[in-house]
Amino acid sequence: MPGGFEAFTVLIGEIARCIYRIKTEETEGLKLRASHVTCLYYLYRRGELPAAELCGVSGEDRANMSRTAAELEKRGYVCAAVSAGRHGAPLTLTEKGREAGRTIAEKADRVIERANAGLDVGDRAAMYRALGVICSNLRAMAAEYDLRRGEGAGA
Repeated sequence: MPGGFEAFTVLIGEIARCIYRIKTEETEGLKLRASHVTCLYYLYRRGELPAAELCGVSGEDRANMSRTAAELEKRGYVCAAVSAGRHGAPLTLTEKGREAGRTIAEKADRVIERANAGLDVGDRAAMYRALGVICSNLRAMAAEYDLRRGEGAGA
């Protein structure tokens, strides 16, 4: 496979598709969508979180996370702390949610273990460090485009 743009975009796209498929397949018995899996996983691993913070740690879009949280609440997996009011209330797992979160976290650990097969600790650390730098650089570029678009719209 050629290097540069082609290798990067093809590999990142394929990784994203595989992750989505694995999330869907591994949780088929739970009857959850990939976005549900993400939400339950992070709430299980990190505990009570406001939806905005959950978006930050998971990388999910705010609107999608809002819909996901509402669906999970309706299905009895999460509840919003009413003491904080509805808007901005931290989300908490119910017993049903903790059970699903535990199952998801165990499956995620096994998937990551298989995905990391053949990589030693140093390789993984270098890979995550490199991906972090690439992500940060791309975020900065996207923010520049957003600024340009905003300046052009206001003129």
